[in-house]
Amino acid sequence: MARPQLIVVSDLDGTLLDHETYAFDAARPALDRLRREGVPLVLCTSKSRAEIEPLRARLHNTHPFVSENGGAAFIPDGYFPFDVDGAERRDGFLVLRIGDAYADLLAALERASRASGVPVRGFAQMSDAEVASATGLPVDQAHLARQREFDEPFEILAPARAGALVGAIEREGKRWTAGGRFHHITGASDKAAAVRLLVTLYERQLGAVTTAGLGDAPNDAGFLNEVDTPILIASPRVDRLRALVPGGRVTSLPGPAGWNDAVLALLDDRR
Repeated sequence: MARPQLIVVSDLDGTLLDHETYAFDAARPALDRLRREGVPLVLCTSKSRAEIEPLRARLHNTHPFVSENGGAAFIPDGYFPFDVDGAERRDGFLVLRIGDAYADLLAALERASRASGVPVRGFAQMSDAEVASATGLPVDQAHLARQREFDEPFEILAPARAGALVGAIEREGKRWTAGGRFHHITGASDKAAAVRLLVTLYERQLGAVTTAGLGDAPNDAGFLNEVDTPILIASPRVDRLRALVPGGRVTSLPGPAGWNDAVLALLDDRR
């Protein structure tokens, strides 16, 4: 019998992209092989849609993607040979919105900060230059990072009191997660829910599929626990991530070099 189609789901920052330079050159051999072998690569990230679209073009990626920690799944129009229930057509995509409205998240974060007495600074309060300084992104890319729809990255300005803040966020009925550089406030969405939704669509098209996921930070734990083969990219946070994803295997190298080795080994194992 033919093997089930492999679907690879990947985080970006610190995983496919270098944590400091955002380059992916070290991953090119594996990226090329995924394309040659017809394996879909689904990007699943905290980045905004505005950031992801030019990156997809550079990666020659034509597959669905998940933005802003599961806020929405974007499916190229016509990608699946059937109608996708609940999708909104927008700019060549079928958009499956999962998260809460951005304005609601900003208001909830402000209330939580006030109620807990813990000051925060989110992207909405930062200039393009300030985001560029905090992330190492060029200013034009920082501008794209600030075009949020479903998730607000923020800094906790009194880190020792972070517990009081996240408790207040939860009392607002919102979720929070920790990425590589920032905390994030989200609504009723996460990467895991978005990945489950897309895998269901792939199964509808292809029958049985097998899934692999790659990530490096605690906000990747949910979707990594959803896939058949979770791969944890080496980073200073990997011990925290390993505790959240006990079935994951850890790469020996960080960033795109570790990603490349892991994906090539994954493909070799299927031969």
